[in-house]
Amino acid sequence: QVQLVESGGGLVQAGGSLRLSCIASERPGSTNTMGWFRQTPPGTEREFVAAIRWSSAAKYYAHFAEGRFAISVDSAKNTVYLQMDNLTPEDTAVYYCAHSPAPLLRAVVAQSFRFDSWGQGTQVTVSS
Repeated sequence: QVQLVESGGGLVQAGGSLRLSCIASERPGSTNTMGWFRQTPPGTEREFVAAIRWSSAAKYYAHFAEGRFAISVDSAKNTVYLQMDNLTPEDTAVYYCAHSPAPLLRAVVAQSFRFDSWGQGTQVTVSS
């Protein structure tokens, strides 16, 4: 199973930016899907943020992320990124990276149970 480690979270003022990184222990297959989810408060259902086919052939965003967030892959570094711009206090959450061995389509990519590996999460706090 792929091991995932996130980094890049922190405290930022509203309107600011952060870039989250997720390093995979091994290179995912080109048809695998990498996703970002967030959770707040702890114990609640994780909310889909964005996903990408490792080959970058497909990208998907939650409605709230479109136009503000960008997901990308650096295959040479086994890393997936989430660039987050124009952050608001509502974006405050723990952000998790996830891996699915399947080439998930838009209709199901937001379903967290389809992802088999998860990172430990990184806290993002946006102050007003």
